[in-house]
Amino acid sequence: MNPLRNDCFALPPGVNWTPVNEALKRLRSRLHPVVGVDHAVPLSQVNGRILASDVYAPRAHPPSSNSAVDGYAFAGPLTEVPCALPLIDGRSAAGEPYKEHVPEGHAIRILTGAVIPAGTDTVVLEEDCEVVGDQLHLNGTLKAGANLRKAGEDIKAQDRILTAGTRLTPTQISVLASVGVESAEVYQRLRVGVLSTGDEVKPVGSAVTDWQIYDANRPMLSALVAQLGYQLVDLGHVLDRAEDVKAALERGAEQCDLILTSGGISAGDEDHVSKTLKAHGEISNWRIAIKPGRPLALAMFQGTPVVGLPGNPVAAWVCALCFGTPAMALLAGGEWFEPQGYIVPANFYKNKKPGRNEMLRARVRNGQVEAFGSEGSGRVTGLAWSDGLVDLDDSAQQIEPGTPVRFIPYASFGL
Repeated sequence: MNPLRNDCFALPPGVNWTPVNEALKRLRSRLHPVVGVDHAVPLSQVNGRILASDVYAPRAHPPSSNSAVDGYAFAGPLTEVPCALPLIDGRSAAGEPYKEHVPEGHAIRILTGAVIPAGTDTVVLEEDCEVVGDQLHLNGTLKAGANLRKAGEDIKAQDRILTAGTRLTPTQISVLASVGVESAEVYQRLRVGVLSTGDEVKPVGSAVTDWQIYDANRPMLSALVAQLGYQLVDLGHVLDRAEDVKAALERGAEQCDLILTSGGISAGDEDHVSKTLKAHGEISNWRIAIKPGRPLALAMFQGTPVVGLPGNPVAAWVCALCFGTPAMALLAGGEWFEPQGYIVPANFYKNKKPGRNEMLRARVRNGQVEAFGSEGSGRVTGLAWSDGLVDLDDSAQQIEPGTPVRFIPYASFGL
């Protein structure tokens, strides 16, 4: 794949605050797949992989017309009732079709899934008829084609059944197998590096002082990357030292298709991620009109895109979901997606000021959406408490119990 341009994230002159929808639109327009293609990957190994080419059915599904029920097959329609049809010897069963022609005006025993014998086109459910001796008695009308699955009614031979950019799931693998597709052409897994920064941040398991905190971002973002099906590259944690940050980014540029960083992306004295990217790469610091979040660094470093997330865990999580997940999907060869939201009545109060979107940690209980009690970006307990986000647009709003709000479950981001 062609690399991204070094200036692909640049903002137009004079733009400072970027509305969320505009940021997403701009991000989408400047990304493309950056991974290679694996050819002829067996179905047993494609779960979670992204199709690199359209797939066409080599045969129809079902390949032959077959019965949807246990019953008796004959040539329809049946309009004169009551009537009796002579039964012929034999039957048609799944895996053991009747190979002869059924004479006109006769019926034959047939089981669910069995191929419809030549000379028949209709099946009566066994509960709707009666066999007396060698006669099949029917007491109701039946239209031609009843109770059968026609050949190719689901998939016709050479139909396009899946399109490039589709992330394969167990149900889609079932579709491929149903028409005899043995392997697929899929994109290689996106390699995503996760890097934490900060003198005050220490990896879990380290000794800490009162002024230091454990690193919540790197385990969280690493789990996000893994759950989305990408290949995680753990770039570790580095102190606020320009040389350490540069060395970590160099490792990431060698090993990764995308780097996620947390912390150090604003314009402060110790924001060495943004300083390093400015000195040795190309960076656009977007001030997104979103709470929590705001600072979001989009950069290129030695040919590798870098998404710099805020250091506060809640802000890092929200920005990773809203901007990182669709960006990673597109870079990985998949489709850019907008998370599915649902209108749900609120069960909370909120006086929202205009000017930026707000994403509230939330969960649905008893048909109503609850918001976490604190909006602080450091309150990680709200992440575990929530199962989605309430998305409030940039208008002024007065929310009270019963007000319709947009709730986005975490599952809508692919989790």
